[in-house]
Amino acid sequence: MMGSALTQGWLRVLGPLAIGLVFLGGWEWLVRARGIPPYVLPGPVAIGEALLRDWTALSAALLVTLKITALALLIAASLGLLLAVVFAQSRILELALFPYAVILQVTPIVAIAPLIIIWVDDVTLSLLICAWIVAFFPILSNTTVGLNSTDHNLLDLFRLYGASRWQVLWRLRLPTAMPFFLAGLRISGGLALIGAIVAEFVAGTGGRASGLAYRILESGYQLQIPRMFAALVLISATGIGIFLTLSLLSHLLLRRWHESAMGQGDRR
Repeated sequence: MMGSALTQGWLRVLGPLAIGLVFLGGWEWLVRARGIPPYVLPGPVAIGEALLRDWTALSAALLVTLKITALALLIAASLGLLLAVVFAQSRILELALFPYAVILQVTPIVAIAPLIIIWVDDVTLSLLICAWIVAFFPILSNTTVGLNSTDHNLLDLFRLYGASRWQVLWRLRLPTAMPFFLAGLRISGGLALIGAIVAEFVAGTGGRASGLAYRILESGYQLQIPRMFAALVLISATGIGIFLTLSLLSHLLLRRWHESAMGQGDRR
């Protein structure tokens, strides 16, 4: 059993790594064999060189984007959890307010980002609002479903023993909703990054406070396509890092009691 789990762990790492290396090798071979110029399609080697050469500017832009993403995710998680708890306590409020959360979700951020940037004088705050709008709904929706999925037999048992609404919420509803909340958090992590990038594209702000989206625009204007691809690589790597970090957090919180995170050997 232990050897099988270890083998699966190695396959999860080596399988994607091998496919990625084959893809990058084929990409580099195609660029060199066809003589494709770097301003049309740079190869992985040229992208890596641009990443190392312009690391100072790109890393500073990455920190700006990460700051917006982290703050937006934190606010979305806090407000999403709080509002989901309110919905679980009052069906009337859920029916009255949930449609407006849906409206926020289905409205394209590209369409409303210019308006938000015009209305809000502070550029950082406007970017934060845009990223929050994108990241908010999955947490609210998943957590609301989790709170409403509590076993009715357990609810009746708590009421039979005279538990208060706070005790029912803290000891039963919130633990039941925890896997749903963490699942929504993993989704919203990537969406917050996307929202920050889209807002930066619309804002088009430069200077030292600019994020990766502006570096992509700047590189495109200057036909520095390898640097553009390097910025895209950083965005993708950041998104993967956010997902892995939130997945690890979910595993650590759920591994001892929830089926979704327990290993085969831990299940009885």
